[in-house]
Amino acid sequence: GQRPAQGPSQGQPAQPGQRPAQGSRPATGGQRPAGAPGQGTPGLVKPAPKAKVRRARLLISKVDPWSVLKMAFLLSVALGIVTVVAAIVLWTVLDLTGIFDQVDSLLGTLAGTEGGGFELKKVASLGQVASFATIIAVVNVVLLTALSMLSAVLYNISATLVGGIGVTLTDD
Repeated sequence: GQRPAQGPSQGQPAQPGQRPAQGSRPATGGQRPAGAPGQGTPGLVKPAPKAKVRRARLLISKVDPWSVLKMAFLLSVALGIVTVVAAIVLWTVLDLTGIFDQVDSLLGTLAGTEGGGFELKKVASLGQVASFATIIAVVNVVLLTALSMLSAVLYNISATLVGGIGVTLTDD
């Protein structure tokens, strides 16, 4: 059981007059060695004074219609996808819970015919609901994109008359 002697590269500090091994850093961590002239007992480090909060008042005097058009198009496409997916999920949930059958029996009872009257699944099948939701989504994409572009142009016209919207930004 003897342990092999450890050199400077294995965790022990280098002895005076010995060169440290390659890749090792001096044990002092870049500080001055103890006993250096001009170094007394280490004092407390004073914290930096707290900076004042900077504020900037800005005026939104123009909105770029092209950037509004691009952003509105992307957001309305995302809304259109959500509309189609929500319609499909809603139809699936209504079908799995048996709502269509209950509505069919209720309408048959109200109309006075038992069973052979109206079938809601034939009128509103999954394909028809998905197609209708897709048509609504495409119309919404076109309308929302056009309205947002029109809004940007109207804002620019009104901002030239009244100066725009003032915004105050702070740096925390």
